Amino acid sequence: MKAQLYVVKVKGCWQARLTIKAMVDKYFWMHGTFGEAGFLNNEIAEEGWLLKEELPLGDACVSVELWDAAMKRGSVGRNGASKSLNEGGRNADYEAIELLAACAEESKADGAGGDAAAGGLNSSNQKSSELVRNYRKYSGGVEQAVNNGKICFGSRWRFLGNRGKRKGALEIERLFGLVERWEKVGGVVVGEIGGAALANNGEKRSSAKRVGGEGARVYSAAELGEIAAGAKLAAGMLQGRALLRSEAHALLSSASCPGAASSWRELLQLASLLGQVRLSGSIAAVGGGRLDALGRRRRERSCLRCGSGEAQMHRTACAACGRHCAYCMACIGMGRSRECELLITGQRAGLNWTETTVRGSGKGLRPLTYEQRLDKWGLSPAQTAAAAKALQFVEEPPIDAASSKLDKQRQMREFLLWAVTGAGKTEMIFPLVESVLLRGGKALISTPRRDVVIELDPRIRKAFPKASVVTLYGGSEQRWESGDITLATTHQLMRFYQGFDLVVVDELDAFPFVGDPLLHFAADKSCAPGAARLLLSATPPSELQRAAKRGKLPHARVPVRYHRHPLPVPKLLQTPTVKQMLQHRKLPSKLLAAMRSSLDRGAQLFVFVQQIAQTEPMAALLRAALSHAAVAATSSQDEGRTEKVQRFRSRDIRVLVTTTILERGVTIPKSDVYILDADGRLFDEASLVQMAGRAGRSADDPFGRVYFCSHDRNRPQLQAVRHIQTMNRMARKQGYLLPTPKGGSPK
Repeated sequence: MKAQLYVVKVKGCWQARLTIKAMVDKYFWMHGTFGEAGFLNNEIAEEGWLLKEELPLGDACVSVELWDAAMKRGSVGRNGASKSLNEGGRNADYEAIELLAACAEESKADGAGGDAAAGGLNSSNQKSSELVRNYRKYSGGVEQAVNNGKICFGSRWRFLGNRGKRKGALEIERLFGLVERWEKVGGVVVGEIGGAALANNGEKRSSAKRVGGEGARVYSAAELGEIAAGAKLAAGMLQGRALLRSEAHALLSSASCPGAASSWRELLQLASLLGQVRLSGSIAAVGGGRLDALGRRRRERSCLRCGSGEAQMHRTACAACGRHCAYCMACIGMGRSRECELLITGQRAGLNWTETTVRGSGKGLRPLTYEQRLDKWGLSPAQTAAAAKALQFVEEPPIDAASSKLDKQRQMREFLLWAVTGAGKTEMIFPLVESVLLRGGKALISTPRRDVVIELDPRIRKAFPKASVVTLYGGSEQRWESGDITLATTHQLMRFYQGFDLVVVDELDAFPFVGDPLLHFAADKSCAPGAARLLLSATPPSELQRAAKRGKLPHARVPVRYHRHPLPVPKLLQTPTVKQMLQHRKLPSKLLAAMRSSLDRGAQLFVFVQQIAQTEPMAALLRAALSHAAVAATSSQDEGRTEKVQRFRSRDIRVLVTTTILERGVTIPKSDVYILDADGRLFDEASLVQMAGRAGRSADDPFGRVYFCSHDRNRPQLQAVRHIQTMNRMARKQGYLLPTPKGGSPK
């Protein structure tokens, strides 16, 4: 995609901007209204210059950054009082376009780096490189213009009087060819909507020629009104989102936004001018890179959608911008993020966390204690204590939340809810979600796996029947909907930007979230300024455990399940490897006896193996050895996985052989767990604890059985057993466990 550059003078100060639809900017700055039902721009520009040449979007973004940098070098900033431009008299008007053109040339030279890497610089790029080297010799950089690849100064016209100024203007137009000037004459916008306007000398000037340019169309009042209405609607729909051009177009079309089909550029550009969305390339180029073979300091690219750096950039010839264009390999599964691809980020104001008024009422949120507010949710004592601590954290106003100077990233607050498997973490977040909704905010609950998202959907809808709930995952039918509560896989968070006032990250230690900086970046940028981020896990990463124990991370620990019975402690069972069992077509007698005992007591069996290729052969072996037909296998590569899990829940399947794909998020009321090859390298302490957590989750069967089956005992197995025993001791010490029944737990 390509864009144009322009500068406008507002209240005596020059601004540089880019546009994907120049006509909209002309009407915005030089006229100020968009139809009878439109808005009014109170900061009408005095005049402006447009570079008619269209630049690749990435180059246009860099050009504006270079302009800002030059203005800061000259004085105090983009809208500040640069002496050479904003206090330089009429000749400074020409210098403004000179500076913009020089910035455009420098950005094109930087952009040529991709072409150089792909096959060498051509002569025009060499000329641009020469311009850049000369341009950088001057500290201010605000009086330079391009003259056949050489450097001259705007000041050469400064002392030549009116003739020199006219000559300077003509030379600029001749040099750049595609320069268009916008101006007001005698307080009247030249080319005012609805007909011709008079200049000072009484000459009539065509509105199409002066405002729209040669051959450009002029919007009618009805069209302007439709654009204004569509832009307002589009800005509302894009709040809190970060979408590529095609995604934004699909979003607007799904809601029948006025003008979305034919005038989507106009809608987005006007929304950008109103400050409600931000338009940029999805790949940003930032300074500070290494020197290349020609001695130039290359700009490092980064993806604004997923945060990946130069190492993930790949360059190919691009038909959209006409050069070798970088795209991000890391997030290509979510759509191609290119240098010349438009990224639209919708601005959304976060909650006023100092306000404690419930939406739609005059009542405050805090007359009752936290415990009293939690009573309605029917939580256990351990759940209530943890939820009260988390609720207090969520409702505490951020430090300096009202300060506009506070770094938005530093306003993000984190709380760790460290709860054992089956503790009822989902129920514990209900009071927090309720608090945010009552304030008029939005809540996000994200989890790495699609299966868990689908399972959460009915539970959240039942808990909040009056709230609108949107569930997002690959192939979701609610892809473009917006709701009070959003359930999403972590990959979907790349399409959001500061959209939520409470972000819950469930199973943060699970694949693919754990160890993936892209998903961590996506979770960070989805938080609104001052938002609370709640981290849920039974087995937090070691760095979070250390931070919590040292008091650096606010947290609450829940060492017991909601039914207040201890966690089943795994038994270590020595068995041959799965490979040996399959080769000999035989199960060891101890394993076979334990499985038959589980089936006799009416339990369903989770049988975990390490390799996907072993699932079906092991299921066949178990089917024969147990003389039981209701044995099945599933894995991440099984297209019928969802249907099999549902059959397992309904007890049509009694034994399910699977991989760690089902180590979390699936609850079977009466189940026993068998982990084969528990000493394998793919099973660490966290995964063993999670798999063991499939047993004993129901109050009707709290004493499920867990077996670690392996040829050898290793450290992760012992650590997992110790982890579970520690939680049981902690729960007993804090008085959370129910009294042990006479005779102890069933064998």
